[in-house]
Amino acid sequence: MSDLLVRHHVQLSGSGAELLLFAHGFGCDQRLWRHLAAALAPSYRIALFDYAGSGRSDQAAYDEKRHASLEGYAEDLIEIAAFLGAPRVTVIAHSVSANIAILAARRRPELFDRLVLVCPSPCYLNHPPAYHGGFEPADIAGLLSLMEKNPLGWAGFLAPLVSPQPESGAEVHASFCALEPRVARQFAAATFQTDNRADLPHVRQPCLIIQCTDDVIAPLAVGRYMEARLPNARLHLLEARGHCPHLTHPRETAAAILEYLAATPL
Repeated sequence: MSDLLVRHHVQLSGSGAELLLFAHGFGCDQRLWRHLAAALAPSYRIALFDYAGSGRSDQAAYDEKRHASLEGYAEDLIEIAAFLGAPRVTVIAHSVSANIAILAARRRPELFDRLVLVCPSPCYLNHPPAYHGGFEPADIAGLLSLMEKNPLGWAGFLAPLVSPQPESGAEVHASFCALEPRVARQFAAATFQTDNRADLPHVRQPCLIIQCTDDVIAPLAVGRYMEARLPNARLHLLEARGHCPHLTHPRETAAAILEYLAATPL
């Protein structure tokens, strides 16, 4: 088995001509995709992986210099997609992985055919009056400070915002706590301090944006902003609360993806 597959704990399943490559969000790992992957596996090949430093990846593969920005994570995604060598690849990306997938698709457009962006945000900071990302700079500075002072306590603050439901919130909290503190803080800084709005008009792949109607991490205005600026995008709203519909509303999320893939042939 390739070192790359071991490094990122790549897991393959499903059947079909098309490959769905799932990219998890900050503080998460591939296990949070399990409901969605199971729903899509009968019709598609499935590839799950963990970013360096997350989940069951090789922790030694985490490089503080490479992974100080989302470009390093985009390079990971490119390497995995290129190694798998599928002729048709759709990336299903959650949260900050939407930005990572957009960077990867811009850099290597021949590798990626479609993007499914689950609760994406090109910029988590407010830039009034034209853009409402949801957070003020002081909010992010406070979070990063908390992560320095209390390497585990930050998870108790952020997890209920990501997933307000008790069961899924507990799972998100456990996933956050499993992240090594130095990795967590650096990944958080790369996530919440980046601004990828200028990349949106350059994405040529068809995109599905799945947005929850009540999400404090990626407000509804963000989904509408992305739909207006991505050249070939469709916005699908879920009547859902939180930032992880693949955990809290997996059937509705899977149905939206299946409908989109069927209606957007390659």
